[in-house]
Amino acid sequence: GVIGVYVYIQLQPPSGEEEAIIVEIPAGIGSAKVAAILKEKGLIRNARVYRFYLEAKGVSDRLQAGTYRFTRGASLEQITADLVAGNVFRETIKVTIPEGFRIEQVAERLENAGVASREQFIQVIQEGDFSQFSFVQQIPADRPLKYRLEGYLFPDTYEIEKDADEMAIVSLMLERFARELTPERLERLKRLNLSIHDWLTLASLVEREAVVEKERPVIAGVLWNRLNKDWLLQVDATIQYIYGKQKERLTYRDLEIDDPYNTYLYEGLPPGPIGSPGASSLEAVLFPEKHPYFFYVTKKDGSNEHYFAKTNAEHEKNKALSERNQKKQHGEKQDE
Repeated sequence: GVIGVYVYIQLQPPSGEEEAIIVEIPAGIGSAKVAAILKEKGLIRNARVYRFYLEAKGVSDRLQAGTYRFTRGASLEQITADLVAGNVFRETIKVTIPEGFRIEQVAERLENAGVASREQFIQVIQEGDFSQFSFVQQIPADRPLKYRLEGYLFPDTYEIEKDADEMAIVSLMLERFARELTPERLERLKRLNLSIHDWLTLASLVEREAVVEKERPVIAGVLWNRLNKDWLLQVDATIQYIYGKQKERLTYRDLEIDDPYNTYLYEGLPPGPIGSPGASSLEAVLFPEKHPYFFYVTKKDGSNEHYFAKTNAEHEKNKALSERNQKKQHGEKQDE
């Protein structure tokens, strides 16, 4: 009984504050040396007892070499399971891709984080084989897309391994988007007669036009209303996408640029997404607010909200009100 109690105690994690500990297990060493390393690092209480534990489990000769990150206080079961499975530690860099980012912006952020080459990343976007994803295979080949995978790189915070190549990074982001394709959403798309590509395209317009969360379903409703009436969408964000940068003010000449992404010239949706829509915009397109509005304009009062209108006459009044708000805001800033 005394021996049993002693062994039980020795098999418990050492006391002390929880902290991450990096452990290097060289190739070609036996379980005795592994136990000695773990004891030296303060991860186990007794090297000899741990050796007996490994023999009892039948895994003494199955421990794999590599660099591991263990937490002080982790159980012997967890430590052993990681050593047997070879769950080695790989240093990662955390990168956040915000909603609405274009391919160029994603590539630039990854390059600035030191995990990818901007040029190589864009080349992989255009030419990489991602046929393991069915939604990539469904991207229309007959549309003049600026970037093949635009909109498909889901905005999120990613833990990217330092030695990951561009193919692995793009695959990671596509896998994240795949989780958005729930059975319920796929069924909803079918009911709306909307392809995944067009869903992303419409959601990207909502993403770039809406700032206030509550307005996403409203703006989605406006776009649906215009599509259902075969009206031009006339979305300013598509013009910004053509230029590849945010212009502070669009001119009438900008609206006449001959480009398939110009929703002031070409009916229906643009060829593809104009950025990466987030979950809220994707949901807004699937469940838009039902209303009679066909127009909207930013209030320009500092709220980032919009005025909505049923008719062009109402819209013109809202535009005049928006301009007055802007002048008032400008005057207040000058006074400050």
